[in-house]
Amino acid sequence: MTRLKHDDVVEIATSLEEYNAQLVRMTGCSLRELATHAVGKNVNEDYAQKPKVAVIPMTCGQGVIEGFVESVSSTISYLGFNVVITKSRDAGGVAEAVKNGSEILFMADDDHFVAVNVKTGKVSDNGEATGKGYVAGLQHMCNGLKGKNVLVIGAGPVGSSAALALLRVGAEVSIYDIDLSASQRLSGALKEQGYVVKIETDLDDALGGHCIFVDACPAEEFIRQRHIAAHTMIAAPGIPLGVEASGVAQLSNRLLHDPLQIGVATMIFEVL
Repeated sequence: MTRLKHDDVVEIATSLEEYNAQLVRMTGCSLRELATHAVGKNVNEDYAQKPKVAVIPMTCGQGVIEGFVESVSSTISYLGFNVVITKSRDAGGVAEAVKNGSEILFMADDDHFVAVNVKTGKVSDNGEATGKGYVAGLQHMCNGLKGKNVLVIGAGPVGSSAALALLRVGAEVSIYDIDLSASQRLSGALKEQGYVVKIETDLDDALGGHCIFVDACPAEEFIRQRHIAAHTMIAAPGIPLGVEASGVAQLSNRLLHDPLQIGVATMIFEVL
């Protein structure tokens, strides 16, 4: 997963109402509606028997990101679930969570961020969930994506998931990755599922030839103001943002971007 910093997540817990209102203005959907749509579930489902959720701090690798577990917990709580942060960390946190009756566990290390339903065995990976969630948001922003040309930038877990989700709703997908072999691998994997995508090899040309983007790569400010038109729509999951600062204000409600809220929301509904 993308290595977040404290500054990326510090305000999430205190700004969820404002964030949700902005999401509604941009997509017409609340965070809950967007996440349930992404995983094909009914937003009106009561989930009366809400499972207990535990967020477990993990110290392996580069260690705990200050504010991360609190931000994840706050997002899950905002969606109406009973959530706790374990006092113990790592394996001890898992044991504590299970012992205390938690059915869904959220854990993240340097390589993986997952939600695990210990009762059903369902697992949701943040990269895959984020791709699905952002495509759901983009679909609402664009009033549907069927037949529309969409450029996916980055062929990692988020980009791969987004590409598949786009194809499933009928979009025409092009892929660009700085590593051509990554684009080719993704294209091959999608072809095995019956889908055809176009591989782009020149980023500037690709950006100039599209008005709908999914920015799923870790590069900063490569989407320049000259690439942004009046009808440009961008879904940009994760950190850092690929749109240069002068273009952000120009996009207004046509830029969908957050550090982790959509991904976390999609994960919780995916494992229910």
